[in-house]
Amino acid sequence: MRIVSNSIEGRDIAYQMHPNVNLRKYEKTGGLVIESGDGIYVTDNNGKRYIEGMAGLWSVALGFGEKRLADVAKAQMEKLPYYHTFSYKTHGPSIDLAELLIKIAPVPMSKVHFTSSGSEANDLACKMVWYRSNALGNKDKKKIIGRIKGYHGVTIAAASITGLPRNHESFDLPLDRMVHTSCPSYVHFGKDGESEADFTARILNDLEELILKEGPETIAAFWGEPVMGAGGVLVPPAGYWEGVQAILKKYDILLVADEVICGFGRTGKMFACETYNIKPDVLIVSKQISSSYMPLSAIIMNDAFYQPIADESERIGVFGHGFTASGHPVATAVGLENLKIIQERDLVGNAARLEEKFLGRLAALAKHPLAHSSRGVGLIGALEIKPWDDAKPGDAAAAVSAALEEEGVISRNIGEALCFCPPLIITAEQIDDMFDAVGRALDTVEKTRA
Repeated sequence: MRIVSNSIEGRDIAYQMHPNVNLRKYEKTGGLVIESGDGIYVTDNNGKRYIEGMAGLWSVALGFGEKRLADVAKAQMEKLPYYHTFSYKTHGPSIDLAELLIKIAPVPMSKVHFTSSGSEANDLACKMVWYRSNALGNKDKKKIIGRIKGYHGVTIAAASITGLPRNHESFDLPLDRMVHTSCPSYVHFGKDGESEADFTARILNDLEELILKEGPETIAAFWGEPVMGAGGVLVPPAGYWEGVQAILKKYDILLVADEVICGFGRTGKMFACETYNIKPDVLIVSKQISSSYMPLSAIIMNDAFYQPIADESERIGVFGHGFTASGHPVATAVGLENLKIIQERDLVGNAARLEEKFLGRLAALAKHPLAHSSRGVGLIGALEIKPWDDAKPGDAAAAVSAALEEEGVISRNIGEALCFCPPLIITAEQIDDMFDAVGRALDTVEKTRA
């Protein structure tokens, strides 16, 4: 497509640097300009309508164009458009949302600290882990265990806990306090002839061996997504989370559950920690907390985590951290209304009720000649694509994703996985529409390969 320099696409290329792209390629191709959204659909600047099969970035739970969120944002803008939570100041929306989060948390929690993105929240939680270790006199207990293919953000500490090479290469990451253990994806890392149960036992043994090698007295925390999102929607095998928690308890290591993608209904429970019986010390949430209508995230911590930090702040005189937008009144007001709507409309129940259909359609597509397998839980899933003999890594899924966009569905290809995470408001009929389009896209790509 020829891009005119003074068009919106041309001006985008001229003036804006985009994340998560090949920048030189973007200079040539430009991007898809999305102009409006309504429900599960978005429309580009040429009037073409798409099913947003990824809910933006795993995040627009209520879909696009929810008037109640716009009305709340406007009302809060007019009343108190900004205030901070520094230096013994506070305001109503942040208090109300913090209270609700404590009430609905999957395990007993004590305090909430607000930030503006999942990356910020994970980064600060890492700092707080170190601060707490110092408070307890454990000066050497600072290492963090992440997982291969885990994703926790792109700030320096969060990207270091992340286990994806693309987030490390040329950034001089990861930091040397970060170590990584095996990825719990049987489809990717199971050995020939190895049962899923044997695979689970092996990777749990890998975790314990890593702890013993590094020294339990040096390891402060383990970070994990209940379902690994940006790694390609990797669902844990049976017994994995029970085993992880037993090992962490044995060696006095904190558990930080990153529910930035899973939280607020994605797995058919309010939190994925409920789905997998995870009992974290710290819970990280973002994305669906506000349906991404406003930038918002939160660190939810238990009392055993909070109290040493509070004691240390008294000893040295201050908890020396803060973001300008932490607990922003408009963001927290929107987040509060968003969670009320999720509860009122039983969108968590909608994910649970539609899980069988959603996963069933994915499983049927996995029988296509171009597909390898499918996986998922609730309303998050992936279709693994078979690479053809001369394909470069990721090319097969990218080709299907491009064909799917032509069919009017936006997905995300990660490695050889075609990922889906639609708004929680999606209906059974819309699931059929989305996956019917996937079938046509697979057929299109198969014909081009024939």
